[in-house]
Amino acid sequence: MSEGDVAPPKTAVPEAHEVGTYHVPKAFMDKHPKKPHIDSMDHYKEMYKESISEPDKFWGKQARELLTWERDFQTVHTGSLANGDNAWFLEGKLNASYNCVDRHATKNPDKPAIIYEDDEINQGRTITYGELMREVSKLAWVLKDMGVKKGDTVALYLPMIPEALVAFLALTRIGAVHSVVFAGFSADSLRDRIIDAKSKVCITTDEGKRGGKLIGTKKIVDEALRQCPDVTHCLVYKRTGAEVPWTKGRDLWWTEEMDKWPAYYPPEPMSSEDPLFLLYTSGSTGKPKGVMHTTAGYLLGAAMTGKYVFDIHDSDVFFCGGDVGWITGHTYVVYAPLLLGIATVVFEGTPAYPNFSRYWDVCERHGVTQFYVAPTALRLLKRAGDHHVKQQMKKLRVLGSVGEPIAAEVWKWYHDVVGKQDAHIVDTYWQTETGSHVITPLGGITPTKPGSASLPFFGIEPAIIDPVSGEELHGNDVEGVLAFKQAWPSMARTVWGAHKRYMDTYLNVYKGYYFTGDGAARDHEGYYWIRGRVDDVVNVSGHRLSTAEIEAALIEHHAVGEAAVVGINDELTGQAVNAFVSIKDGNEINDALRKDLILQVRKSIGPFAAPKAVFCVPDLPKTRSGKIMRRILRKILAGEEDQLGDTSTLSDPSVVDVIIKTVHDSKGAKK
Repeated sequence: MSEGDVAPPKTAVPEAHEVGTYHVPKAFMDKHPKKPHIDSMDHYKEMYKESISEPDKFWGKQARELLTWERDFQTVHTGSLANGDNAWFLEGKLNASYNCVDRHATKNPDKPAIIYEDDEINQGRTITYGELMREVSKLAWVLKDMGVKKGDTVALYLPMIPEALVAFLALTRIGAVHSVVFAGFSADSLRDRIIDAKSKVCITTDEGKRGGKLIGTKKIVDEALRQCPDVTHCLVYKRTGAEVPWTKGRDLWWTEEMDKWPAYYPPEPMSSEDPLFLLYTSGSTGKPKGVMHTTAGYLLGAAMTGKYVFDIHDSDVFFCGGDVGWITGHTYVVYAPLLLGIATVVFEGTPAYPNFSRYWDVCERHGVTQFYVAPTALRLLKRAGDHHVKQQMKKLRVLGSVGEPIAAEVWKWYHDVVGKQDAHIVDTYWQTETGSHVITPLGGITPTKPGSASLPFFGIEPAIIDPVSGEELHGNDVEGVLAFKQAWPSMARTVWGAHKRYMDTYLNVYKGYYFTGDGAARDHEGYYWIRGRVDDVVNVSGHRLSTAEIEAALIEHHAVGEAAVVGINDELTGQAVNAFVSIKDGNEINDALRKDLILQVRKSIGPFAAPKAVFCVPDLPKTRSGKIMRRILRKILAGEEDQLGDTSTLSDPSVVDVIIKTVHDSKGAKK
């Protein structure tokens, strides 16, 4: 294991009586259109048991119930975690776009599919399933005309607008693979992802709008494409009408191209294991990894968790505040709600614009029944004050949390102030690589404990492993690293073009297990408590960032000799990035240099990765073999200098005292 893979800190597993167990509020049922899909905890346990002991029977039944197949499958599952060759629903053929659009449009064309909430209040629009099918079909024609073929990857760099969903669904309609890059990444990050995925077409907007500010999406794309000679076309949706640079022959306007084509395009039958999308996530080597999800298994995970975790029923309105550039937006803005044929809210803005009531206004105005957001946003809104939550939100019955563990006091605020004590909270644990929820309460069913992700979803068999011995820890009241013992349909199949990396990151760490990279505890009632990363990844506002990637960005600066990045606890963002850099001789250390280094990271990766603090030091704490001891830096930042352990094995133990003084002086200067 690497130096970063240390055992999570020993903290006692909270007892149920310490945090309290919350049962499903009685008012939950009063608001309910019917009743939850599961009758009781006993029913959950019965289904869960079948999903673990007879997985083929369980998943086969669910897949036939929730998805529409052009050709049925015979084999539910082959392969193993040990060999990294899992495949699901093998002979089956289906199409994601058909499952999300056509089957609902045929039955009820006038039913709302997308409720678009513009950055500005009252500027949005609603798109029905019938309209969505026509838009998706036209874009499918446009993409075919551009030469996009089945299996090709297409890069999307789009803000939170309905056209982003249209692009997802048009690409899957023709069997192409979407590779969405969050429209907050820099041109360099976008370029790297386009090149790695071998995308020949890119879809973007002239500009984006967010929180009253304009984002120059087309300018960023142009800068990236200067180093992407293989990109033949860039399709541009006119969001603001701003003057933007234009490359004749390559750049095309969305609306002009759409006007050329008819409003129906037949969906391409896809094999269950055909790739559906790539999504790049931070890895501990610094090179982003393109996580690949396949068609049938991923769609089933999205539909099942939508149905059982969020208790989605036919008349519901679902609002996930995540961006389509991240896995949360993929699964719970796009796929889960549309697979289940309900309305999904696409929110372009921020929780604080034009004021701190914006989320609650949206929930009230559109009759939202399920709301799903990251603890970062909840911390911000809690801090802003309860007077901003004056809306009744009478239809809201499930409140979800995603991206990082939620603190008990934030959980209680969410329950009491937002949910008025009559909505059920689901604190969901999952990852880009898991595709959909893996440890989570079920809406309307599971008794919950603030801060605990509760119990495993169907087909997920968790194991707590001792990180020192590598042995599984059985029974309750144990703590270690979290792994899973069985494959499940929505798990990622590979890292694009780097299967060995996929094996080494997830499946070879503990042979026969899927390794999550997170520490966890199982309490005396079998509830799971996620402790956060045990590898070199920081979690800022629910987004995983690789420390190696940020270090690589800092080292690009001419003044930097070496860099070490660590995450520290932050009241608002969960974790914040702190950087330690050794400066080459001849460079003056001052505030201008520190600002320059922060700008370097913003340019190289994106604003969300910028360090909160940069400490310039003469050298970094290293072992004699040259390995940087980030653990020591974390301890110093946490004020735990007395717990550094034996530093005599470092190549130069005296640097530790210098670093401690630098950190103390910096904190003193801020005061």
